[in-house]
Amino acid sequence: MIRREGKRLNKGGEKDRERERSGSRSGLTMRPGPIARNPHELYYLRMQRMREKTDKMEENKATRKLRVCVATCNRADYSKLAPIMFGIKANPDEFELEVVVLGSHLIDDYGNTFRMIEQDDFDIGSKLHTIVRGEDEAAMVESVGLALVKLPDVLHRLRPDVLVVHGDRFDALALATAAALMNIRILHLEGGEVSGTIDDSIRHAISKLAHYHACCTRTAEQHLIAMCEDHTRILLAGCPSYDKLLAAHHRDDYMDIIRNWLGDNVKEHDYIVALQHPVTTDIKNSIKIYELMLDALISFNKKTLVLFPNIDAGSKEMVRVMRKKGVEQHPNFRAVKHVPFEQFIQLVCHAGAMIGNSSCGVREAGAFGTPVINLGSRQTGRETGENVLHVRDADTQNKIYHALELQFGKRYPCSKIYGDGNAVPRILKFLQTIDLDEPLQKTFCFPPVKEWDISQDIDHILETQSALAVDLGGTNLRVAIVSMRGKIVKKYTQANPKTYETRMELILKMCTEAVIDAVHLNCRILGVGVSTGGRVNPQEGVILHSTKLIQEWSSIDIRTPISDALHLPVWVDNDGNCAALAEKKFGHGKGVENFVTVITGTGIGGGIIQHNELIHGSTFCAAELGHIMVSLDGPECMCGSRGCIEAYASGMALQKEAKRLHDEELLEVEGMLDLKKAESVSAIHLINAARLGNHKAEAVLRTAGMALGVGIINILHMVNPSLVILSGVLAAHYQAPVQQVIGQRALTSAQSIQVLTSDLEEPALLGAASMDHRDDLPSNVVPRPCTA
Repeated sequence: MIRREGKRLNKGGEKDRERERSGSRSGLTMRPGPIARNPHELYYLRMQRMREKTDKMEENKATRKLRVCVATCNRADYSKLAPIMFGIKANPDEFELEVVVLGSHLIDDYGNTFRMIEQDDFDIGSKLHTIVRGEDEAAMVESVGLALVKLPDVLHRLRPDVLVVHGDRFDALALATAAALMNIRILHLEGGEVSGTIDDSIRHAISKLAHYHACCTRTAEQHLIAMCEDHTRILLAGCPSYDKLLAAHHRDDYMDIIRNWLGDNVKEHDYIVALQHPVTTDIKNSIKIYELMLDALISFNKKTLVLFPNIDAGSKEMVRVMRKKGVEQHPNFRAVKHVPFEQFIQLVCHAGAMIGNSSCGVREAGAFGTPVINLGSRQTGRETGENVLHVRDADTQNKIYHALELQFGKRYPCSKIYGDGNAVPRILKFLQTIDLDEPLQKTFCFPPVKEWDISQDIDHILETQSALAVDLGGTNLRVAIVSMRGKIVKKYTQANPKTYETRMELILKMCTEAVIDAVHLNCRILGVGVSTGGRVNPQEGVILHSTKLIQEWSSIDIRTPISDALHLPVWVDNDGNCAALAEKKFGHGKGVENFVTVITGTGIGGGIIQHNELIHGSTFCAAELGHIMVSLDGPECMCGSRGCIEAYASGMALQKEAKRLHDEELLEVEGMLDLKKAESVSAIHLINAARLGNHKAEAVLRTAGMALGVGIINILHMVNPSLVILSGVLAAHYQAPVQQVIGQRALTSAQSIQVLTSDLEEPALLGAASMDHRDDLPSNVVPRPCTA
């Protein structure tokens, strides 16, 4: 009205000036009369009228209510918009509230959540059915199109001064597009944030359409400024939902709410809230992650409240997966479509953990210190408190289960990254400052995003999680810090004492030193693995019978003293089995279901992996490969028998033959240094002599290779592995002869089995560490991180 009157005034002024110009051109003189006025009088009269109109405009502006339309699309955005709506409604002299409801609010499968808006006593001005069912990409696009068809009539009828839009949903994009094209000012909530999916593109697109911004964090504010948004139109308000949750989460009846949703037997901090949404840019993977999450939750065996996913593409398949697994009938699970926000606050606040990819996990849950496991890429880049553990590559059930073990039941400091409880007063004051006559000009320039805290990333944790590996050899005692990726971070070596007491004392001293160093090296020690020669009961952690190389080392409980001293779980096994575990985890055996590892060192040992399991045997003497007999009347073995592989092919056997040849003066050849003392002769001298053409040395090695090859053929015929791995200092020498013997003497079906030499430099240490890293640990074994 003010503008139309102003136009009439200007039009009259133009006519007066036209009459004056016409009179001048015609040469006529205006005669004084009843309506004639002095030009100066006309000027002052026009000025007076303009002042009156201006005063009236200012008066109308001062008394006029700002008409604010709040549009809500789903249960999640209503939790952020409701506090603002209550604030607007509580100030009727300043604002006039209009409410538009659309999207999944009006769908029965998603709880008909428009009813909670009505229960909050808000008058809904328009209900728009805008969702095209199908829950796929095409349905999302069609839903946006349907909303754009219906919104113009509603916005034209309501004629709001400002439209309040929240977040990053496709419904909100339709709202912002329609309002921008109809010259309606837009206030966008939670712009400038980063979450790692298509939601980013939608959110930033809405920010570019919006005229004003109420953001939650300082980083989000800086992102908006970097996007060339005018900083005077950006309000750092905090999240409106924090106003409600910080004021309401200390309720006396919270246990009643928990029991109402999860049953009477559930306890505080002893249940899980799960909320996983599809990622529209990677639907197949997000469904796989959802399935793995449900499998992990079923295995974790805790009461769990599962909320249905949102209406994005892929949600139908996720619901189908949930029902296929019987979640709705499972006694530990309660699957629901909707929980009122006030009750949801209580459930999240007192949960043992929250899991999924909902923004609630990285935002609202932080205000309570509730531990969160964020799965996949949906919240990548979003600011989080220290309560959030990211499992970005959630490609195995075990990884998710491990994250649950790390997080469940913890409590973290409460975070106020997203608000301090005073967002709504700031937003209402910001709305009052909006100048409705001010034009806007916008351009686009997006800044680099802030990287996440790597210490809260599951892949980084897997990299820094480590074990102490202890290797008891005949000569040396070694301890190492070994990462889960198989990297030896630090190694300690001492001579192996000859007595039990001094040996145990040294083991504990070296392990304690390593644990202290691990803290400074940013390594989380999960447990201790011990590799030793002899026969071992790994279930009890007892060395039943040792080799002759390690004295006073039989019937020894090694697990208890180490575990008591370090407060860590301890695993113990035979060194041959450890070498097989090392190959399974880090070497040629990775991904191989059936293989054999043969250690060729001072003695002969090894381990057998059958159907991905290590074979121990009924009395823990399986895979004593060195004592497979290949001759009835062969040389005497250290075990007391004759004709064992170890009596032919071990380092000690070769050294014995080298000394014999040396004593008979049959070892020396041209090019070798003279050996003055027989005690200094070793297997290496025998091998070097053979390489230089010593026929006697060649014969000894040929016999040793034949014996080892025949013994391995016996293994092939018994357990039929698909691979043989030779480990130890003599492996490279024996690889070709053993492969040749297999080709000549094995059954036809076994002749193609490949023999490889190990690439691992420290199989005993890596194998000891692998006992702590095994994926097949029983569920009741929970490694405790060291806090020394």
